[in-house]
Amino acid sequence: MTKADSARENAPRSTMPARRLVPGLLVAAAGTAVAFGLNKLVPAVSALTVAVVLGVLVASAVPPAAQDGLRWATRKFLRLGVVLLGCQLGLGEVFRLGAGTVVAVVVTVLVSFFGTILAGRLIGVPRGLALLVGTGFSICGASAIAAMDSVTESDREEVATAVTLVTLYGSAAIALVPLAGRALGLGPQRFGEWAGLSVHEVAQVVAAASPAGAAAVAVAVVVKLTRVVLLAPMVAGVSIVRRRRALHAPATTTGKRPPLVPLFVLGFLATMALRSSGLVPAPVLSTANVVTTLLFAAALFGLGSGVRLGALLRTGRRGLALGAVSTVLVALVAYGALAVAGAA
Repeated sequence: MTKADSARENAPRSTMPARRLVPGLLVAAAGTAVAFGLNKLVPAVSALTVAVVLGVLVASAVPPAAQDGLRWATRKFLRLGVVLLGCQLGLGEVFRLGAGTVVAVVVTVLVSFFGTILAGRLIGVPRGLALLVGTGFSICGASAIAAMDSVTESDREEVATAVTLVTLYGSAAIALVPLAGRALGLGPQRFGEWAGLSVHEVAQVVAAASPAGAAAVAVAVVVKLTRVVLLAPMVAGVSIVRRRRALHAPATTTGKRPPLVPLFVLGFLATMALRSSGLVPAPVLSTANVVTTLLFAAALFGLGSGVRLGALLRTGRRGLALGAVSTVLVALVAYGALAVAGAA
């Protein structure tokens, strides 16, 4: 996708008639329904992954009349999904982990994020792809990639590649992490913490921790969702850096400056605070989690539908190398951080 294409996608559309959005919204709804159906058949593969892959596969068959609606759904649903993502974790659950584990989470996310970006530069991966892989692998998979894309305006091929890599290496971790945990002699508590820190998607974390029992799964999910809390400051930080660069850009540069802190990031923090208050009934929280997945699936289907497969395949081998490096980095840093936290 060219920069001109990207500019057109992000141009204001406030005057667009609603009827022009309907065909694209219907296509997005159909793609989301198929993604959820396949996820029910193969639970180990998340609906988000299926959605973006399905979008790539049907890209050439999407009618022109659906393009406006798909672009609108991609932009709006991504941001709304991030806002609702805050409903998944209350601060009380984070505090119950203990200071050592929380510090281990922060260290793992930061070292993995910046280490992946550095590795991408050394391997020769495009800067945008390295940023998305670093975000997805260090925080929460496809959801984090989608959130970061909304403030960086990356090429669709880079988004699709990053989601594919998260799926590939996260799926491999489902088999490899339990084997490594047994070899290292980790008990259920420590193994759950390590799985929650080193595996990418929430569904993959549950699958990887399951062999160690229900206690390990419970710990792993809380640790994993604690990583999600860092999504807001990470995205806000990147947005601030981009804004500063825009301020120092030559006067001839055109285009809208990134916001200081994106509104959807503030929304994420607000919903997390609301969850922490204990005022929201459990059925409402469960519904919000389902709606969050639906929104992300529709948005990622829209992203995938704009991908050209040839451009996606051109980053193949280097992208695979970066995914492998990032996966190993996350696992090693997580293990070392937990070891230090346990000894402290």
